This record gives sequence, C-alpha cells and structure tokens, in this order.
Amino acid sequence: MIVAGFGFSTRATAQSLEEALRATGYVGPLDMVACPDDKALSDVMSDIARPRGLMINAVRPGKLEQAQTRTQSVISRLMRRTGSVAEAAALAAAGPDARLLHPRAISDDRLATCAIAQGAAT
Repeated sequence: MIVAGFGFSTRATAQSLEEALRATGYVGPLDMVACPDDKALSDVMSDIARPRGLMINAVRPGKLEQAQTRTQSVISRLMRRTGSVAEAAALAAAGPDARLLHPRAISDDRLATCAIAQGAAT
C-alpha cells in the first residue's frame, strides 16, 4: 500500500496539495491519501482524492503523535505534537510496519506538505 500523507493550512488550495505531491518526486500509483481527521472532509482533500478514485484516511491525533517522522517542524510539533504532519499521516495510514519512501515536501506557496509512505495495510 502506498499512501500520500498531507498536512496543510486552512488557506491551502487543491493546487497547494498537488504541488506538494509533485515536490515529493513520487510518480507511481497511490492507494490512499491521508491527513489529520479534522481536515479529512475539506474540499481540498476531496479535490485531490476524488479524481484519482482514492479513499481519504482520516488520521486521529494519537496516531499522528505516535508516528516517528524523519523531519521536524517546530509548527507541526506545537500544533499537532509530531515532527511532520504529512509524514505522520502517511505512516499511520500505511500501517504498523510502514516506511517512508519520500519525506515531506512543501508546496510552492508553503501552505501544504506531502510525504509518501509504503506499508502492508489494506
């Protein structure tokens, strides 16, 4: 299972998320997208998931906090208690033995981040 995890501001657009995804350099297929549960119903998540036919995994705060992220953002640590929301969301959604394929990348407008994880979760 390949998961694109996202972290984003309420000001982010679908273009912000697309730019963050492209910035990871990952060009393969995705099985799912993931983000914090309070943003899973946002229009921008629907806009990235729907055209690809992907499910949105709404990651609960505790799962975000448990994930061991490669990168560390002061803002993410303060707001979400994790080093990277995108990495934590991707890893949590991909399952217990997930590994990070691409660490967080940031959109040009700096309103969204994306990371790619691989795991055995279904």
